[in-house]
Amino acid sequence: MSATRRTVLAGTGAVLAATALPGSFLTPALGADTGTAADDSVDLLTRWRTLLTGGPGLDTAEPRIAAAIARIDRAAVSALKGLDPSRTDGLWPDLTSTSVSNHVTTSFKRLATAATAWAVPGTARYGDAALADLLCRGVDWMLEHRYGPGHARFDNDWDWEIGCALALNDTAVLLHEALGADRLTRVTDAVRHYTPDPDLWRADRQIATGANRVWICTVVAVNAVLRADGTDLARVRDALSDVTGGGANSVLAYQDSGSGTGEGFYSDGSFLQHYKHPYNGGYGKELLGNLSRLLHLLDGTDWEVTDPEVANVRRWVTDGFDPLIARGDVQAGVCGREIARSSKQGHVAAQTVIEAVLRLLPGLPAAEADRFGALVKQWITEDTYRDFLGVTDLASLVAAQRLLASGVRPRGPLVTHRQFPRMDKAMHHRPGFTLGLSVYSSRIYNYESIQNENLHGWHLSDGMVLLYDDDLGHYSEDHWPTVDPLRLSGTTVVAERPADAAGQRTTSTADWAGGAALPGTTLGAYGMELRGYGSSLRAFKSWFCLDDVIAHVGSGITADAGRVETIVENRKLRDVSAELTVDGVPAPSDAGWSGDYEEATSVHLTGTGGYVFPRPTAVRALREQRTATWREINIKYGTDTPVTRPYLTLWLDHGTAPSGAGYCWLQLPGASAERTRRTALAPPVRTVAATEAVHAVRRGADGLLAANFWAAGRAEELSADGPASVLVRPRDGEVDVAVSDPTQLRERVVLDLALRGCTVARADAGVSVARTLSGTRISVDTAGRHGATVSLTLTRS
Repeated sequence: MSATRRTVLAGTGAVLAATALPGSFLTPALGADTGTAADDSVDLLTRWRTLLTGGPGLDTAEPRIAAAIARIDRAAVSALKGLDPSRTDGLWPDLTSTSVSNHVTTSFKRLATAATAWAVPGTARYGDAALADLLCRGVDWMLEHRYGPGHARFDNDWDWEIGCALALNDTAVLLHEALGADRLTRVTDAVRHYTPDPDLWRADRQIATGANRVWICTVVAVNAVLRADGTDLARVRDALSDVTGGGANSVLAYQDSGSGTGEGFYSDGSFLQHYKHPYNGGYGKELLGNLSRLLHLLDGTDWEVTDPEVANVRRWVTDGFDPLIARGDVQAGVCGREIARSSKQGHVAAQTVIEAVLRLLPGLPAAEADRFGALVKQWITEDTYRDFLGVTDLASLVAAQRLLASGVRPRGPLVTHRQFPRMDKAMHHRPGFTLGLSVYSSRIYNYESIQNENLHGWHLSDGMVLLYDDDLGHYSEDHWPTVDPLRLSGTTVVAERPADAAGQRTTSTADWAGGAALPGTTLGAYGMELRGYGSSLRAFKSWFCLDDVIAHVGSGITADAGRVETIVENRKLRDVSAELTVDGVPAPSDAGWSGDYEEATSVHLTGTGGYVFPRPTAVRALREQRTATWREINIKYGTDTPVTRPYLTLWLDHGTAPSGAGYCWLQLPGASAERTRRTALAPPVRTVAATEAVHAVRRGADGLLAANFWAAGRAEELSADGPASVLVRPRDGEVDVAVSDPTQLRERVVLDLALRGCTVARADAGVSVARTLSGTRISVDTAGRHGATVSLTLTRS
């Protein structure tokens, strides 16, 4: 173990002292599947309690730790307000429902919050006998009136089997000494009544998958620790690998084989939950967070997870989270309905990921500890919007402080172009900005709106473009309730308001969604065939990400009825008076101003960047103060307090019932007004084709050709025999080629390149190259590649 790894290990869980967290927890006379001795049970309880409280030896005078303790105190004060075990309708006056299961979960969470203050040294209520008595009476009330074998579940199974159980388990660990044996038995019996099996969940005992399986395993594991039951710990270990089901629903294995439900991680970094919803930033981060706790709990015991596929967890971090995080913000297109929760705004999801990796660090092979430590250090230090040290739990705080004080250097900003063909998303990372693309297809759902959440997510996958720049709080601070949901950046829509939650959990009738990327560069082609839900809208949409320039191309925009718009930008303004200039002329900055520019060639918004229209284009603009409540998009968790935010919107009006309309513009994120002006005078990228057969652009500096073929077609020297996404880059006597099948249906893509005398310098498996009379023919086996890019390099003689 390297010195750095020892340092991180010492910090995790408040020093993880050897006396508190021994390497072995079983006496030799006991088998792992038969039970634990009393001392072993204490050790396991200590390990989980350390995760909850920071453990023994906290320096309560250290400013950051003192601040964290103060947060725990404040949370406890809020949780205890109104608590009255003498009531008959509910422990709290605002949690009395016997039809809304969240009231039961929230009651248990408040008890756990207060119990944390009781258990953490340095709080005002540490070890307070009166508080312990009050909390024990609260637990008794819940067991008598709401939760346990004598009570029927209602509403949402998740609350009964996961939400309530997790919180009650934690409360039992925190109050273990105070509960007494009889009460502890009632607690563990109640939890086991709802959650007895780490493989199954719901009232009808369905197979648990993805994040739900890890949640269920966590419930069973902590309950087993409370009961000193090694048999159930063994069941948890096996359930993570789905031993009972032959591995079909293993949470550790990639889902690429298709043998299970498909819920979980894929080798390209995608994560799906609820069958076809992209969810890295929601269920995926919860899976990682809870799995890291379980691995930490079981590490070094006879129940340690030894499945070789546990090594995949490291790739989840590098492939499934790192590329989706933009300076602390997780791509909103993979956060599901959580974007509609005020408590989950923007950077909150990344906090869970960071905490998980901090817990994983001590268990990593020594050779990788520094690499992942550098990654975590980068994540923490580059997010200057939300201070991780000021919001995280005590155990993670201590671990993070140790890491930050170590000699590990931050990884540095991520510069890459990454596509996720298994979930129809892409991220384009450049110095100074990140662009996120959200589309959907016949394989992926458009958005999720269940439990009365995310009611206005209609267009989140209709080509939404998310720009992450120096305004790190753009997608926080009440963005999602206040943004116009009919005008999300990048989308093409019929400008009519659907009913709440209309069309949620719907796949497209189109297969074409995805793209190709040149390895080792920030060059990528991406696109989708859009077929609007609930309308006759059709469109072909492409985004060519060429380093610091993004070319937007659209064609075939057609609808039988309704006014159709394509949204160039919809920015929540950090500066309400940020200057907008159109062709160099400043526009008014008054709230409520709107303008129509019939032949615009360039638009610049201070603090955001520029937009260049190679052909004069009619652009509409609007400044507005938008007021809304979180309840409008989330009945379950929203509040009725109005919030107001300023926006600047730019869009193209294609008219009513358009036929064959199109668009083209170059986006220059972060560009100055002067750079935007110069780019408009000499655009660095020109459109080669914008038809219903092919979109293609060429970059003048190096001759790069990027094309999306919707059908067989030609773009200058390149032709394809059917649907494909292709990039061709001449370079130093060589030609780099990247190709994919975004429909994920073709067995082979055949390209003809009008370049003679080419030989193969390097090629991925499944590529064949032949000379023809007119040039070079490239055949690529795409069967089973699920939209992944295949690349090759040709040498020109």
